[in-house]
Amino acid sequence: MTDSLDGLIERVEPREGDVIAVWFSCGAASAVAAKLTLQRYGNLCDVRVVNNPVQEEDEDNRRFLADVQGWLGVTIEDARNSKYPNASAEELWDIRGGMSFPHGAPCTVGLKKEARQQWEALNRPDWHVFGFGAEEQDRHDMFTLTERANVLPVLIDAKLTRQACYEYVVNAGLKPPRIYELGYPNANCIGCVKATSPTYWNHVRDVHPAVFASRAEQSRRLGSKLVRVNNERIYLDELDPSAKGRPLASLKMPECGLFCEEPKPRIAA
Repeated sequence: MTDSLDGLIERVEPREGDVIAVWFSCGAASAVAAKLTLQRYGNLCDVRVVNNPVQEEDEDNRRFLADVQGWLGVTIEDARNSKYPNASAEELWDIRGGMSFPHGAPCTVGLKKEARQQWEALNRPDWHVFGFGAEEQDRHDMFTLTERANVLPVLIDAKLTRQACYEYVVNAGLKPPRIYELGYPNANCIGCVKATSPTYWNHVRDVHPAVFASRAEQSRRLGSKLVRVNNERIYLDELDPSAKGRPLASLKMPECGLFCEEPKPRIAA
């Protein structure tokens, strides 16, 4: 039995021949999740490591993907939504008429969730692995309640936090994605529209001014107020360059995957 969700969900382990899909986001946590899954289940199951590419990610993410592929000893599959063959978030935002909606970012839905669903329809995985760190038990529980129960919490089982995963890949001789060196909290797209922090957006302005200018123009054109200041949403072109919120390292921004559109579970009265 699990020690979460009050022990209501019985833990079932994969069986011989099961297909396990590991969703690799080009971040350290999902890289380690893939490694542990292969070590634990590789001789028993068909472990498939899958990536949903996004054009707006830092180009060094592709270098890290190639390095991780060699480290794992398996081919990392490319899974993209057939509606968006270029896998471009900017193109998708124009098509869908917005960059951020009340239930999450349309790029996550179109380039991650729908791409995953198309891959699933063709490959029929029995289990899924995501980069939930040991400190994200609540997010794992929410996902299994609202999305699907067949998720293997390999990092949580191993008690590996996201920081520990970063150290793990470094100790393995891998160079982490450049995006971390540039001060970003994850390997998401540069100018990630899930972020609302003025600290984050002014960091983008300082480090990637062309990306900031592009996001500011597109968000104004599409009517998407991406940043929150004093509990009020404003446009990026209204953001004071000196505005600061919480420190960048303290922001809880997950690796881009299927999570920003998760509905909150309803709690019975």
